[in-house]
Amino acid sequence: MNAVASSRRFAPGWPTTLFVVFFLPLLLGLGSWQMQRAEEKRELQSLIDLGQAQLPTSLRSVQAEPSMHWRPVRLQGSFDAERVWLLDNRTRGGQAGVEVLQLFSDQSGQELVVNRGWVAWPDRSSLPTISTPAGPLVLDAEIVPPAGTAFTLGEAQTQAGWPKLIVALDVQSMSTEAGVDLPPWTARLRTGSSQALRLEWPPLPTSASRHIGYAVQWFALAAALLILYIWAGFRPDRDREPTQ
Repeated sequence: MNAVASSRRFAPGWPTTLFVVFFLPLLLGLGSWQMQRAEEKRELQSLIDLGQAQLPTSLRSVQAEPSMHWRPVRLQGSFDAERVWLLDNRTRGGQAGVEVLQLFSDQSGQELVVNRGWVAWPDRSSLPTISTPAGPLVLDAEIVPPAGTAFTLGEAQTQAGWPKLIVALDVQSMSTEAGVDLPPWTARLRTGSSQALRLEWPPLPTSASRHIGYAVQWFALAAALLILYIWAGFRPDRDREPTQ
């Protein structure tokens, strides 16, 4: 009686091989990129924690330090009652609103933008009314580094009058609008600071653990693709002579 030997050989075919050759490095690259992003977020969070752990000091002293981002600072001076920007599309507890950014003149002679916090904006037919406290004031704040370039549709149009509604924090444009020389960074009030509105500053948009989770998914897809490629590539060896 003839019995065909049950043997298999690896012959996946060139279309399948080309598919794997293209997508496997892509999946591995995406996983590695997410791991790199996770490390960047860890470093940034460490920098924030280190800066916020310092004792508050004057703006003049902070500006003399090699690294001033996220440092607590005690501002002394007064707000400009006119030059106010409202940063749109900011939510707290699911409620729409704006963050109030206002020009502040520090006793050091430096003018800067201070984020006073969030206010609700339920009626978008008119801008919310922002009251300005009389100076001189002492504010507890922290230095916030420049924001990244935001995506906008076309060039922003200069609005007449104040306050000005904005959708992204662009200090260079704000400097031009206000007619003063502003530093590239801003300050935001800390919890407990006088004249603070609703703060509850949101954490980093994506944590390091979230990036690691994304990386695991990409690596898992790469492993699944490789396993399927090997499994599908083995075919019965029909060229072998049958045994007696």
